[in-house]
Amino acid sequence: MRRFFVGLAALQALAIVAQFFLAAGGAFSTAPNDESFQAHRMLGAGIVLLAVLVTVVAAIARMPGRLIGMSGLVAGLAVVQVVIRAIASAFDGTGGSTPAGELVFGLHAVNGLAILAVAVRIVRQGGQMSRSATPARQAP
Repeated sequence: MRRFFVGLAALQALAIVAQFFLAAGGAFSTAPNDESFQAHRMLGAGIVLLAVLVTVVAAIARMPGRLIGMSGLVAGLAVVQVVIRAIASAFDGTGGSTPAGELVFGLHAVNGLAILAVAVRIVRQGGQMSRSATPARQAP
């Protein structure tokens, strides 16, 4: 079960990297904003669900509390992404961009980096635990 957890956590980290790719693609797209970031928003929702699943699997696999907590932290930070976007949009009342909205929305990228850092740490620590829990095979 621990190997499954590590594999799922690695999938989560790859999805987060893909999220950065989709954000960059949306930023440089010639399509209107709503269309250009649609894939980014959809994957973001998937990442929230995946983070919750990783947290549940971590608990079932009886991973240490710190890993379970970090898995939940990814889910929480992913929800914060939606909150940051909503707050930034509130500053941009008439559809135009304001300096305050841009500053708040800049936190979206910073929070994304935090999500990636935590997800990579989960994979590394989970992998170390998985390897240490697997008994070494002896040569016949």
